[in-house]
Amino acid sequence: MSEHGHSQDEIDRRLADPPGRGYLRDAVYGAIDGAVTTFAIVAGVAGAGLSPFVIVALGLANVLADGFSMAAGNYSGTKAELDQVRRLRRFEARHIARHPEGERRELRAILKAKGLSGETLDSAVEQIAANQEIWIDTMLEGEYGLGSTDPHPTRAALVTFAAFLVAGMVPLLPFLAGIADAFTLSVWLTLATFFGIGAIKARWSLTAWWRSGLETLAIGGLAAGIAYAVGTLFNA
Repeated sequence: MSEHGHSQDEIDRRLADPPGRGYLRDAVYGAIDGAVTTFAIVAGVAGAGLSPFVIVALGLANVLADGFSMAAGNYSGTKAELDQVRRLRRFEARHIARHPEGERRELRAILKAKGLSGETLDSAVEQIAANQEIWIDTMLEGEYGLGSTDPHPTRAALVTFAAFLVAGMVPLLPFLAGIADAFTLSVWLTLATFFGIGAIKARWSLTAWWRSGLETLAIGGLAAGIAYAVGTLFNA
């Protein structure tokens, strides 16, 4: 994450349009699952000794169908999360209207836990309670641990699908290109993809890039190894 400026204008712009949690989780989730599930099919079918045509057919079906399924699931899950936030906003607005003094006590407790006290606390309670939207935002954060930035279901779904599609196609590339010993190259490309996903992910974390890459490589490699082992059981 790049450093941001601290001039008043930069602060105002940043706070007026907060980025929220972003789409890193959606991209990483889609990419890892795309590479794992597609290579699982490649490894399983190859382990069973079936033809490259079958590998490509099943792999492409997985990339499109499973990718769409994941995107639809992420859309539904993110929309449910958004609906939950909206429901809680209405819930808090109703409580403010029916039990204003009780909600003020809750607001005071939230602000007190943040370190405010005395006249400063009294003043903050009065000022926040004077604006219902800000009051509700403060209650959602302090009482439910929810931020004020709403997620975007459609964007989350598109990011998931795109990441799944890109990473999921990697294990199929040697077979689509008709390369000799395509499975071996598919193995190396997929392992490199796992490591690359983890290394890129480290840009947004405190983990060293090589450690994050090895962790993702271990997870993906284990899933691929299991799929190949199961496939060999059906190799006549």
